[in-house]
Amino acid sequence: MDKYNPNAIEKKWQEIWRKEKPWKTEINEDKKKYYILVEFPYPSGQGLHVGHPRSYTALDVVARKRRLEGYNVLYPMGFDAFGLPTENYAIKHKIHPAKVTKANIDNFKRQLNSLGFSFDWDREINTTDPEYYKWTQWIFLKFFEKGLAYKKEMPINWCPSCKTGLSNEEVIGGCCERCGGEVIHKVKNQWMLKITEYADRLIDDLEEVDYPQRVKAAQINWIGRSYGAEINFETSDGGKINVFTTRPDTIFGVTYLAIACEHKLIEKNKDKIKNYDEVKKYIEATLKKSDFERSEVNKDKTGVVLDGIYAIHPFTKEKLPIFVSDYILMSYGTGAIMAVPCHDDRDFAFAKKFNMGIKQVISGDFKDQAITDTEGKTLINSSFLDGLSVDEAKEKAIEEIEKIGVGKKTKNFKLRDWVFSRQRYWGEPIPLIYCEEHGYVPVKEEDLPLVLPDVENYEPTDDGESPLSKIDSFVNTTCPICGKPAKRETDTMPQWAGSSWYYLRYMDPHNDKEPVSKKAVDYYGPVDWYNGGMEHTTLHLLYSRFWHKFLYDLNLVSTKEPYLKRTSHGMILGENGEKMSKSRGNVVNPDEVVEKYGADTLRCYEMFIGDFEKSVPWSDSSMNGCRKFLEKVFNLRDIITDGENYSEDLEILINKTIKKVSDDYENLKYNTAIAALMELLNEFRKKDKITKKDFSTYLTLLYPVAPHVTSELFKEVFDSYVYDEDWPSYDENKLTENTVTIPVQILGKTKDTIDVDREINEEDLVELIKSKDEFKKYLEGKNIVKVIYIKEKIINLIVK
Repeated sequence: MDKYNPNAIEKKWQEIWRKEKPWKTEINEDKKKYYILVEFPYPSGQGLHVGHPRSYTALDVVARKRRLEGYNVLYPMGFDAFGLPTENYAIKHKIHPAKVTKANIDNFKRQLNSLGFSFDWDREINTTDPEYYKWTQWIFLKFFEKGLAYKKEMPINWCPSCKTGLSNEEVIGGCCERCGGEVIHKVKNQWMLKITEYADRLIDDLEEVDYPQRVKAAQINWIGRSYGAEINFETSDGGKINVFTTRPDTIFGVTYLAIACEHKLIEKNKDKIKNYDEVKKYIEATLKKSDFERSEVNKDKTGVVLDGIYAIHPFTKEKLPIFVSDYILMSYGTGAIMAVPCHDDRDFAFAKKFNMGIKQVISGDFKDQAITDTEGKTLINSSFLDGLSVDEAKEKAIEEIEKIGVGKKTKNFKLRDWVFSRQRYWGEPIPLIYCEEHGYVPVKEEDLPLVLPDVENYEPTDDGESPLSKIDSFVNTTCPICGKPAKRETDTMPQWAGSSWYYLRYMDPHNDKEPVSKKAVDYYGPVDWYNGGMEHTTLHLLYSRFWHKFLYDLNLVSTKEPYLKRTSHGMILGENGEKMSKSRGNVVNPDEVVEKYGADTLRCYEMFIGDFEKSVPWSDSSMNGCRKFLEKVFNLRDIITDGENYSEDLEILINKTIKKVSDDYENLKYNTAIAALMELLNEFRKKDKITKKDFSTYLTLLYPVAPHVTSELFKEVFDSYVYDEDWPSYDENKLTENTVTIPVQILGKTKDTIDVDREINEEDLVELIKSKDEFKKYLEGKNIVKVIYIKEKIINLIVK
């Protein structure tokens, strides 16, 4: 092939790789494993856009480098294919979700293969495959068996457009993550997973992993662990309101209590509450808001006092008004707070609006705004707490609260149990049967998978029940215990179910006896390097870590954490700097880029485009620069000469490039690695002659980024495969030049430069200058009276 033809080269090598499967991996105790994982895609109808390959290419670079370093690399791919987008598309276009999914996956695979990723396709998984979701159902039954899956009637986030319940994590800014529609609250019987049981471990075990600080912070903030006290305030109806507070030291600053709209005290006392109609109207309006809207810090404070009932301060016995307010959430703490307006911004704003009293109990200059800075402050107006520091007062207050029996020290979490039910068709059926006599009973393990029935009508129902509830042949069954007539659970699992454990199935994808064998998980686990989008570092990562810890408790896995290292990439934006989307009309299809420039060019460009961890705009014009670079690499074969060693005058630069590229690939600095390779290429072209050793090393360094053209050139010149090579090593002693160029000044004016050994002493350097023709004319008939020499930098001769 005389001219660089990327399409021909790439098709040729992709076919070779398809047949020979050089990326296939099996357990090999004689080789050290390295498990590299990218988030598997949701196979949408639009196919890949150029944002997807950024992550896949980055980790493909690491995978290819690791193989050359002698590792047995597991680099798998699959499809996260259940969920709302496919179902909504299927409903709109009257095509069964299974057909939509198959067509989308076929298209995704074609696109992924056209980009030359070194995935082990023999390990492909698909969350909608019954042989896969059999084990998702099995894991759910283990949760059920251990009491960690339970059904509860509760107010949930409900999307009227998608007609399904959502977890808190799936509600963004009060809207459905999937369709963007406004979310409301609805009381429903829901299956829950007890993720709160693992809240402490989900925080504490982050110390064991290599995650960016911002990823750890996202996890910790979402879980929201706080320490404080639960305190009981008696109420005038003879009952109690239990509040959680992180600031028990401010107990003497309480001027009112506030409770959530869902608090049972309201319904219990509706006959005693004189303004019950007003309260009821306020509650109805509040329940239409999402948790996000209710808890937004800057929104106007609203509420209604419960006229006819009050609370009693546990120490002072003072009567305290009780408000119902939308900013108190039943899902956090106890659904009730003690309000201390002088020392909490939200309580202060509320108190000002409703003309409530404000009591200062922390020292400081009170100037009509809450005193929230407690540094160096002490307690005042607080009886037995006076004079104590805030930390001391917290401990003392809890001690007294426990002493008089009105509360206890406790900790709390913002994290709620995971709403696991979905009232949709396209998801894993929940494998439980309801029997009047035995309650919920698991489907027998030998009867798994409970296969999703193939139906014509899969549209969500208006009554909020799953479409499966309308299929009598699915619903009506018998109890596995007593054999009497019983009914199946008709809700399905959320999309997050299948993606919470998929990394384990890659280790042992064809096992029909268990989710993953101990042998496979002990060899391949845990994942060494996991890359994905920042948008998944709360939701998916949290759920996945939770499932892993549960499986660890079952002795199914041998490590506490699933992923040793997690990195995240920035998005590729449209040329206009906005997020790529069909509606904005700025989506770039990789098929078109590959057709025009070649897959290697796209891979090279995506790695060269900028800082991997930051979002960057697409630039079609810059793509051409990478295309020309690869063309120049292809043409290097015209200047190759025999030689088993590096060219002497290139040895330093080649060693420096090996070190630079090796380090940069490991640290996600692909743009500077490619820049170094471009610089070395320029030196090759200036010299117009390179040895086979120069060329071999260069191709090996470039190979992880541009595997097709490097494979072609290596096979042509060396008649072997570049991916069978060893990763180049550098010589520490050859990272710096032995010679240095020094400017020579005479009477402070630079006359020329001189190349010398960097260790030359001053006396020898002066003698060398005197011997050079270019300096003789300035020194003839003159005496050197002083020498100013800064080693390796400059020399100045003072003459008379």
